[in-house]
Amino acid sequence: DVQLQASGGGLVQAGGSLRLSCAGSGFNFEDYAIGWFRQAPGKERERVATITSGGGTYYLDSVKGLFTISRDNARNTNTVYLQMNSLKPEDTALYYCKASAISGDYWGPGTQVTVSS
Repeated sequence: DVQLQASGGGLVQAGGSLRLSCAGSGFNFEDYAIGWFRQAPGKERERVATITSGGGTYYLDSVKGLFTISRDNARNTNTVYLQMNSLKPEDTALYYCKASAISGDYWGPGTQVTVSS
């Protein structure tokens, strides 16, 4: 079975850090681009960061220099990380990860990030 699971969310004060993890199984994880998306109440979902199968990265302008996406394709790991530093209240949202390839996409359930002021 295909599984994609995000974890690592929580409550943090403004200026703090969190590291999100997106673990995949049941598909060729290393062949997929992995993206982090977020959606806050009343707002549209937005793409925060992406890492391609080759390691290329994309960041939303507002998180450049603050968030870092990385991946570990080891067979027993298959995880993408999103290190989030200097968090702001406007980063509060439900964060999802998505695996994308020509063959199709997979979404995982989200993890809540709440940043208090």
